[in-house]
Amino acid sequence: MKRYICYLLLILLLPVTSCKLGQKYVRPDVVLPDPFTMGNEEWTGESPDTIPAVTWQELFTDPVLQYLIHTALENNNNLQVAAARMTEMKEQHRISFSKLIPDLEMRYNLQKEQLNYGGNSLKNDPEMSAKAFFSWEIDLWGNLRWTNDAALAAYLQTAEARRALELTIVSEVSTKYFELCALDQELYIIRHTVAARRESVRLAKLRFEGGLTSETAYRQAEVELARTEALLPDLERQVALKESDIALLLGHHAEEIPRGLSLREQRMPETLPVGLPSSLLERRPDMRRAEQKLIEANARVGIAYTNLFPRLALTGNGGWESEKLVDLFKSPAWFVNMDFIHPIFAMGRNKARVRVAKARYEQELYSYQQSVLIAFKEVHDAIVTSRKIKETKDAQARLEEAAEIYANLSSLQYINGVTSYMDVLDAQRRLLDAQIALNNSQLKQLLATVQLYKALGGGF
Repeated sequence: MKRYICYLLLILLLPVTSCKLGQKYVRPDVVLPDPFTMGNEEWTGESPDTIPAVTWQELFTDPVLQYLIHTALENNNNLQVAAARMTEMKEQHRISFSKLIPDLEMRYNLQKEQLNYGGNSLKNDPEMSAKAFFSWEIDLWGNLRWTNDAALAAYLQTAEARRALELTIVSEVSTKYFELCALDQELYIIRHTVAARRESVRLAKLRFEGGLTSETAYRQAEVELARTEALLPDLERQVALKESDIALLLGHHAEEIPRGLSLREQRMPETLPVGLPSSLLERRPDMRRAEQKLIEANARVGIAYTNLFPRLALTGNGGWESEKLVDLFKSPAWFVNMDFIHPIFAMGRNKARVRVAKARYEQELYSYQQSVLIAFKEVHDAIVTSRKIKETKDAQARLEEAAEIYANLSSLQYINGVTSYMDVLDAQRRLLDAQIALNNSQLKQLLATVQLYKALGGGF
């Protein structure tokens, strides 16, 4: 009995003392770009830990937009699918981890067998048992631990995919909302212009009927009014479709979307904390997901490699077994079995599986490196766009101011008979174009900030 106890203790210590064959994962070296720049100032090299993370609640201060984003994060069906997928992979990891621990179950059995060989030897053979069954595969080389690592990496991938989807939803809702505000502003500009055109038609008609101008000026005013009015239906259509897009993101049917601040009242920070280029690998959920895929592929190599070595499995049972119920607990029984499985010949199948796993790891490695390049490109492009759009918007603001002054002077000179109505029309067209261009520039500046926020991985 002491010898059996020693054997059992030795077996129990095997997983603790056994090795884990295979290549431990190490994050691959990637070529990082020079420090990012914001405006004309280069990042100073401050520790990424000291850089405050900007959450979407801090970035988007419009209360209505915050409500819409919160609703989308609560109700979006794609996000619900991602959450369910995350739960599935979490439980799959639990299953993989459980294989490291021995299985123990209790079985109760009652059977009766009747035999009658030759027709003259009837025999009843009843049997009753109550036994505990034990099974355990000893993880000698790390096969089960590699499997557990792969399952954990797969679970973390779903977690990062969910975070990436949340970031996408925040970006899409804010983008659609700003586009809706821009359409509202453009609709306001056109309606205001239509009202001004109607007044111009009224004045042109009075001047024509009073003999001060020809009928041409009056008809030109009518043409310009009709041309401006024709813009309204299409803008109203775009507003309705944009509201439908936002409702879909919210998980609702098409409905009217509430408005908060106007486009010109929206305030966004001039710059966002960029941080070190290397910190981008930690902040972006898609980058963390790509690395987890690489970790899983590395674990799959370890699984395939350890499959080349012998495997040790223990099974056994112990309890009571008897032909009569009254004698059941008087009849102890036990059974122990040890299987030592050693692959010998499989036409190179196991080695081929190792090469397959290594090839897949190599694919994930190149995919990871490509993801790094894409991530840094997106940040670079977003920074450049944000800076140049701001310059464009400032220029458009100056243009609108000058166009408004020009339009007012042209109208005054026309009323006083100094200039022709063609000069007034030209000034009004330029003012309308300048107002719409400024509106578009304001929208692009907001969208550039949203894109930069997304490229930086959001406020994690």
